[in-house]
Amino acid sequence: MSPWIKQAGLFLMALFILPKTTESKKDEVLYCSACLAIADELNYSISQTDPKKMIHVGGFRLKPDGSLTDKKVPLVRSETHLTELLEGVCNSMSDYALYDDPVSKEKSYKRFAPRENDGGNFPDFKNFKFDGPESSSPLKFACESIVEELEDDIISLYAAESDHVAKTLCSEVSGHCKSSVFQHSEL
Repeated sequence: MSPWIKQAGLFLMALFILPKTTESKKDEVLYCSACLAIADELNYSISQTDPKKMIHVGGFRLKPDGSLTDKKVPLVRSETHLTELLEGVCNSMSDYALYDDPVSKEKSYKRFAPRENDGGNFPDFKNFKFDGPESSSPLKFACESIVEELEDDIISLYAAESDHVAKTLCSEVSGHCKSSVFQHSEL
C-alpha cells in the first residue's frame, strides 16, 4: 500500500473521530438552571412594569400622504423593552447559588436573595452551597451564552405573551432542560 493512501486514511479517520472527542458537554444542571433563572427574572421584571405604559413603534418611512407609520403598543411586551431587560438579566445571577434538595438529592441553582416585595421571605440557607463571590460566575457565563444564542427566540416568546414561557424556552427551544430530572421541576 502506498504511503499517501495510509496518510489519507489516517487523515480521514482523524477528521471523523476528533470532532466527537473534542466536543465539550454542557453541564445540564448549570445550563438548565440558567435558563430557568432567565425566565424567572424576565417574568419578574415584566410584572414590575406598568401595564398601562405605551410606546410608539414604527418606521421612519413616510406614507404616500406624507404621514409617518406609527402605532402605540404596550411597553411591557415591546421588543425594545424586552431587549433592554435581556441586556441586564444576567447581572442578577449573583442572587443565585447551588441548591441541594434534601429530599430528592437533586442539585440546581436557585434564587436565595429575596426580592423587594417578597416581605423578607428568606429561604433556608443550609441547603445552599456558597463558594465565595465567584460561585455565581459559571451561572452568569451560562446565562450570557443562552441570551447570546437565543436572544431573538426569547424576545419572540415574551412578545407573544405565550403560556408556560419557561417550559417552552428551556425544554423545547434551547433543549437545556430535556432530561427527566428537570421535567417535573418548577418549569
